[in-house]
Amino acid sequence: MTLPSFDLHRASSTAEARELLIRYGEDAAIMCGGTELLLLLKLGFSSYGHLVDIKGIEELGGVRAENGTLVIGSTVTHREIERSPLVLDRLPALAAMERRVANIRVRNVGTLGGNLCFSDPHSDPATFLLALDAEVEYDAGRKPLSEFLIGPYETALEQGQLLRSVRIPIPPDGTGIAHRKLAFHERPAATVACTVRAVVGTVVEARVAVG
Repeated sequence: MTLPSFDLHRASSTAEARELLIRYGEDAAIMCGGTELLLLLKLGFSSYGHLVDIKGIEELGGVRAENGTLVIGSTVTHREIERSPLVLDRLPALAAMERRVANIRVRNVGTLGGNLCFSDPHSDPATFLLALDAEVEYDAGRKPLSEFLIGPYETALEQGQLLRSVRIPIPPDGTGIAHRKLAFHERPAATVACTVRAVVGTVVEARVAVG
């Protein structure tokens, strides 16, 4: 299998990336890690004449804590998340989940934002983050992940819009998190994530997400 020909544009800012996406319209796609997109191109399931590489846009990277929330830039890789001291300290279950995503090659280049924008219904991160009631921030504002992921391989992103960050509430004390998957050759076939919060022995909140 070989990749079809395309023009690669390396955007240095979000404004430049948006301009390129609008200029080339439906013949353009965003690329960062490319682990899913390049496979689709190789298999002939998608075709684009222009790929807009956003890896070099600094404002889309980084992991930080903000008012009880972990904010993860859309271009942060799975490997960066699993090794982040901040994630390991504030939300170790997230690091543990990321450590089981695909394989080390994919985790080194694949990004959280790309994973969510692809909206694979079997996705480990999407299922986990749905159970934690995460939000996304993109050009149209903030939206719960449950509303951003419209369906299999479909999101609320419109042409020319960029996903900027993922915002994950740090669970309060008394919260338990579990994530499991059934996989074949590293690719998940089914995933489930659960969060439960108990206060003085009584469950006061529970969420279950299934992919």
